[in-house]
Amino acid sequence: MNLFEIIGAVIGLFYIVSEYRADRWFWPLSLLMSAFYAVIDFTSGIYANGAICVYNFVMSVYGLLVWRGIIQSKTKEERSISSCPRRYWWQLVLLAVVLSVALTWLLGLLHESRYTLTNGLTVDLSLLDGISSALTIVGMLMLAQKWWQQWFCWMLVEPMMIVIFVLTGNYASAVLYAVFEVFCILGIIRWKKESIS
Repeated sequence: MNLFEIIGAVIGLFYIVSEYRADRWFWPLSLLMSAFYAVIDFTSGIYANGAICVYNFVMSVYGLLVWRGIIQSKTKEERSISSCPRRYWWQLVLLAVVLSVALTWLLGLLHESRYTLTNGLTVDLSLLDGISSALTIVGMLMLAQKWWQQWFCWMLVEPMMIVIFVLTGNYASAVLYAVFEVFCILGIIRWKKESIS
């Protein structure tokens, strides 16, 4: 565990509280956290998740513009929390499945998610890395639209990331993602209650 990872975890705590509250500081914190975790993941060999952090950085810019009403808004007012329209559900599920299969296959092919543990045992985390990355892509799409159901994606991602971070020795990040899991439950409750549809 190094100072850079600890700083990333502290930023992550502010990030998750800000997401839970759906406040305007969320997206700038998302930009900062994405940058930190891209470095942490790439230096730890968690390549799919590192690439996802780059994607999250780009999506954070898009989400900021959508939430503030700069794009996708006729009234130019700040977007309210809402429910994901049913017509998108099958598309989001299909996207998650296709991306999970493709990313898991690609990571397995490239052997980029194999880690040697301290006891000499080698583990292949392609499946966890691929599925968590796919769900993160879908979750960010939903989060950018401010749909309360986005929390379900994160609820599935966090336990996978905890396992990955523990096995790769990123313990501060593992603790952070355990905290994230608690906020997923709280976020579902709060966002659903505040949803306008």
